[in-house]
This record gives sequence, C-alpha cells and structure tokens, in this order.
Amino acid sequence: MKVLVINCGSSSLKYQVLDMTTETLLAKGLVERIGIDGSLLKHEKTNVDDKFIQETPMKDHKDAIANVISALTDPIYGVIKSMSEISAVGHRVVHAGEKYAKSVMIDAAVIAALEECIELAPLHNPPNLQGIAACQELMPGTPQIGVFDTAFHQTMPPESYIYAIPYDYYTKYGIRRYGFHGTSHKFVSERAADILGVNIADLKLITCHLGNGASVSAIKRGKCLDTSMGFTPLAGLAMGTRSGSIDPAIISFVADKEGRTADEVLSILNKKSGMLGVSGISSDFRDIQAAIENGNTRAELALKVFAHRVRYYIGAYIAEMNGVDAIVFTAGVGENDINTRDIICSELGNLGIKLDLVKNKVRGKEAIISRDDSKVAILLIPTNEELMIARDTYELTKQMSRD
Repeated sequence: MKVLVINCGSSSLKYQVLDMTTETLLAKGLVERIGIDGSLLKHEKTNVDDKFIQETPMKDHKDAIANVISALTDPIYGVIKSMSEISAVGHRVVHAGEKYAKSVMIDAAVIAALEECIELAPLHNPPNLQGIAACQELMPGTPQIGVFDTAFHQTMPPESYIYAIPYDYYTKYGIRRYGFHGTSHKFVSERAADILGVNIADLKLITCHLGNGASVSAIKRGKCLDTSMGFTPLAGLAMGTRSGSIDPAIISFVADKEGRTADEVLSILNKKSGMLGVSGISSDFRDIQAAIENGNTRAELALKVFAHRVRYYIGAYIAEMNGVDAIVFTAGVGENDINTRDIICSELGNLGIKLDLVKNKVRGKEAIISRDDSKVAILLIPTNEELMIARDTYELTKQMSRD
C-alpha cells in the first residue's frame, strides 16, 4: 500500500510517498513560494542522486498539488504510473482543538470542525484545509486522513491543561493548554521503547523536541501527561524567535512604554524574541554557537537561557511523573547540536541523568548517549513525523477496508 503524506504551510508544501508494506520512502519533495513569483518544486526519488527542480507559476495549493502529482507520475523522476496506486493521503493538520484525540478519516463534519479551529491556529489551519480541498478535488475517491499535532496531547489530565483563569473562558472559548509537535513526540516515544526493548506501557519518558520551535513532553505509559506548549505554540521554552512563557503583564507594560498595540507586542514575542532577541544575532543555533566561539557573551547568554528552560521542564516532569526512565532528544537542535545537549544535561547528575561526552559526539542518527552508570537513559532519535502520519493513514485505511 502506497501512502502520500502532505504537509501544507502558508506558501509551501512538503510531501512524501511511502510504501507502507515495508515502510520504504519512495520519493519526497518541497514546493516553495506558492502564490508568489518564482514558485518552485524540488522533487527527489530515493537512492537517486539527481533532483528534479521545476520553476513554474503556482497561484494556490491546488496548482502546487497538481505539480506534485505530475512529478510523482513523471516517466523519469516519478515513482508511480498513476495516482490510482496511492491508496490514501495523510494530511498534517496543526490544530484540532479538543475535537479529535486521534487521526480520523476526513469528511464534511471533520472539515467543519477544523474550520472552527481556524481562530486557534490562524496561520496554520487555513493552508492545511486548502491542501485537503485540493487533494479531494484532484484525487476523488482516494481516502484523506487527518493527523493532528494536538491529538497526542489530548490525554493530558485537566490539572495539566486548565489555566487558572475564570473557568468560563475555557467553556466559552476553549482557552486551555493544547500542546503541539504531538506527532513528533509520539514517534520518538514509541521508537525509544523499541530501542530500549521495553513495553512503552512500562516507561516514563521525557521527550525534548528542540528546533527553531521547541517543546518538551512528559509521557507516562505511552500517553502524554503534560507538555510545555500551551494555547498557542508561543508558550513554554525559549525558541528561535519565540519568547516562550513570560509574565503576561509584560505585554501591556511594553505596549505602554513603546507605544504599541497588544497585537504588535505579540508579534515581537513570536518573531523577534527567543534566541534572536537575547543574542541580537540570529535565531539559528549554528550562528549562536559560532558567535560563542568568537567570545560573544550575549550569544552565550541566549544558549544558557534556552538550556535553563529545557532543564526546568525536565525537572518539573520528573516530579510530575515521580521519576523518569529515559530522556529523548530530537528535531534539528536536539539531533545535531552536541554542545547544547551537553549544557542541558551537565547539571542533572544528581537526578541520575549522566551524559557520556564521547557517545554524545554524534549527529542525526539513533544513539544511546548516556553513561553506563546513568540511572536514566539518554537517547538521540531523529524524528520522522511523515512516517508517523503515514502509519496512522495506513492503519486507518486498513481498518476501513475491513469494515
């Protein structure tokens, strides 16, 4: 069974085709600048050096997906003869609110529910919905599956997700902690259990998805108990350009001092804060590291702020779960930044968390990087959200065929 995975952004689209009988990646690609001059499709087959790059006008996501279909069925660069070989399409959808705790077959009711969630994710859900609509039109009769970033976190108990504000704001407006990166946290937690050879139902895990956007989750017996992101992806850790959690009174204080609106201050917290705001250099951790090596003290401070916040959540989640069996690092920074992993773990020894400095010298591949005498395993696991989406899509499609 072949599955197409679609991940739509506002002006971009990532895709993969996988043969789920063997979980083999057949092709992947990226469409950039949708609706903008210079629209570009980059397509590559697995195990083929040449990449297919095509610049062609694409006014919307329907045009983008039409070009993806053309690339996938191309006689030279394609991996299928026709779209009839695609058994189902799995769509990454950022926000499903409280409506879905697992992946679902997309129908009119699901579309309506996701449209209601647009106000919770105004930058993400509209392009996700546009991608779904385009696939439904261009691939009629092909099952479309929605896989939600928020779904994995729906197992949090109320004490984890309820904010201490008037309860009516939750019942009327749905203001609560939702959490994001759920597909990644789910994938690496399941993979950690496989690597350790332990049933996930017997594990307490802390998964650290550390990239330009970053979050930490507490996972007990395979279910999310708590997570650092909140009502929006702005909460929690300091990130590339996002402030993370701050005293909410800062918003009105800065607005008054700077003569700005609350929305303008929120834009600063989302786009000009975090590593960029503290360092004054960049949101890219590689640039931060280079600046530190050149003696830049603000860059060093930015990295310390980031590491401090990650340790803060690790400590909190150990307390919340009454212990931890393993800590997992994933995503761009978590998988590749040796120094940042070292800084995060360096002050956790009394909690039984001991990083092996030699084993830690690894990037982008699975490894156990804790010392032999560490009471807590430390793992590096590259995330694979597309595979997780494909797995959910595959399982749901099989279930539908049985029903």
